[in-house]
Amino acid sequence: MSQITYQFEYESRLRCAFIGAGGHSYRNVYPSFQYAPIDLVAVCDQQADRAATYARMFGGGNSYDDHHKMLEQERPDAVFIVTSYDEDGRVQATDLALDCLAAGVHVWMEKPTAASVAEIRQLQAAAESNDRVVMTGLKKIFTPAMTKAKSITESEEFGGITSITVRYPQSLPDQEAKQDPRRLIGFLDHIYHPGAVLTYLGGKATRFSYEQDPVAGGSVSTLRFESGAIGSLHLAGGAASTSPLERVEVVGRGANLVIEDGVRLTYYRPGAKLGYGRSGSYIVDDDVAPLIWQPEHSLGQLYNKNLFYLGYVAEILHFCEAVQNGTAPVKGTLDQSLSIMHLFDAYRRTSPGQTVDLPLPD
Repeated sequence: MSQITYQFEYESRLRCAFIGAGGHSYRNVYPSFQYAPIDLVAVCDQQADRAATYARMFGGGNSYDDHHKMLEQERPDAVFIVTSYDEDGRVQATDLALDCLAAGVHVWMEKPTAASVAEIRQLQAAAESNDRVVMTGLKKIFTPAMTKAKSITESEEFGGITSITVRYPQSLPDQEAKQDPRRLIGFLDHIYHPGAVLTYLGGKATRFSYEQDPVAGGSVSTLRFESGAIGSLHLAGGAASTSPLERVEVVGRGANLVIEDGVRLTYYRPGAKLGYGRSGSYIVDDDVAPLIWQPEHSLGQLYNKNLFYLGYVAEILHFCEAVQNGTAPVKGTLDQSLSIMHLFDAYRRTSPGQTVDLPLPD
């Protein structure tokens, strides 16, 4: 993604519609279309005036307050869905995606994909039977730092992943609240971020346990992955809103990397020798010295836009390429969403101190 093509420069663009006219989509999703092969033909929202406003602002052509009517009249190639939750705590986008698939339309949907494992499987079946692409916006795994981290961990030099640690500021509801889907909305909404990172880097988790702080709702979880690697997820409930949001560390064999706040990547390469008791300097040879990548945040470059360093443009381009090329996406997949939902399910259905194998029985 080093060289970006502007929307008007694409010779071929997908006819796309959008369901949802909220604040998040206004800030982050609609603006990303400037850099993707998308021809936005319609916008739909339950509030007709919002739909008309967004259609006018983002060049969306027609506006609707009924997505069935929009699908029938516009017949788009793909639909983007960014909506909220219903009064029972279910993800509105899940049923909307099923309607789009039934109409033969490819779907990009913002996380969370669904509120249960069963609903993810329902989407998988619908996508397969209609031969359509369904992708979820797991932005964390599309960031430049995370993409580079993935390539490093897969290199022969890194030696394979032995452990992963993720810190993310999120409180876990108490045991009583976990029985009410409406009180789990905040947790469901945010577990997709660290869950996506763990799944993307570590693969499927096969064992899980956690301990919880009863005051701020923070928790520390331990995981065993299918590969044999181990991991921990520190949900730092109670952390200050002014502190760095997140931290990821991946350890290999004689090497490790750290991503701080999603943008600063440090790779501690293998091979450096600092003998204990005799080393008079911490400076090592250039070919084994740590490597650091971070944006400079001063030039009017695209990489300084949050649309790029937070992964929004990259995930939308990945979806468009999959649809145009007739290939399956490799990131933001329903399989990855299913792994995240297995993790969510484990938090919801188990108690602190309990160790379980994943996935839990249905």
